[in-house]
Amino acid sequence: MPAAPILIIKLGALGDVVLATGPFAAIRAHHPEARITLLTTKPYADWLRASPYFDDVWIDPRPTALDIRGWLALRQRLRGGGFGRVYDLQTSSRSSRYFWLMHPVPPEWSGIAPGSSHPDADPNRNHLHTVERQAGQLRAAGITTVPPPSLDWCNADLSRFTLPARFALLVPGGSAHRPEKRWPASAYAALARRLLEQGITPVLIGTGAEARVLAEIETQAPGVQSLLGQTDFSSLCALARRAALAVGNDTGPMHVIATAGCRSAVLFSNASDPALTAPRGRAVTIIREARLGDLSVDRVMGALG
Repeated sequence: MPAAPILIIKLGALGDVVLATGPFAAIRAHHPEARITLLTTKPYADWLRASPYFDDVWIDPRPTALDIRGWLALRQRLRGGGFGRVYDLQTSSRSSRYFWLMHPVPPEWSGIAPGSSHPDADPNRNHLHTVERQAGQLRAAGITTVPPPSLDWCNADLSRFTLPARFALLVPGGSAHRPEKRWPASAYAALARRLLEQGITPVLIGTGAEARVLAEIETQAPGVQSLLGQTDFSSLCALARRAALAVGNDTGPMHVIATAGCRSAVLFSNASDPALTAPRGRAVTIIREARLGDLSVDRVMGALG
């Protein structure tokens, strides 16, 4: 009899998706014969289709509360998947609702939805780093070995970029609504000038939302190279493997860069807790200052060695 299909739910954000690659691998190893489907959101779908963990990737339409037709369509699709077990790695109120969409006969469910067959009942779960929390969730579902996050499968052709022989990635952006999580552009510019003096070309990473801050750094630190709007997740992985080092705020791209193996310094303010959400990788240094505006360039340079 063929193995029952498996569904994994992981909707975002980017850093959380990267941290979930260890659980993805563990679930794939635990169900080697099963067809595994990932339910995720549009920004990650194509990228994760290239990974070795899934046979299919579905995009969550995320119906609004009043979108009855959308909820009915999602229910029909979830029920029609014939899933024998669901691993809800999102463990949010939204993803827990999906458990109820699959009633009256829901599949086995690993998560926090009331009535789950394999609940993560650890009372301390919200005080654990995402990696340890998800490992505990999988233990409760019978998966005892969870590897660390890995992006070894992720790569890209960098020939479209003209890269210097020795460069550092700088990631000065982050959520626009969380400015307290950003080191000032002037500080990044000062760091860039120090790197240039050492023969390391700073390469700026960001999307259109960070155009102003990247332009400010370029103005204050002539000689930097900007890849504004030119990188995707796969090219970030490839750049991380070529870079001498990386410095960035507590933001999703730093998870990609750190997990891809780049020597990384990640800057945290009191707005977030690295004990819960810090990137994981082979050479990650966390630098925390209550107010990032008070963080000195000397301290960051010292952490880089």
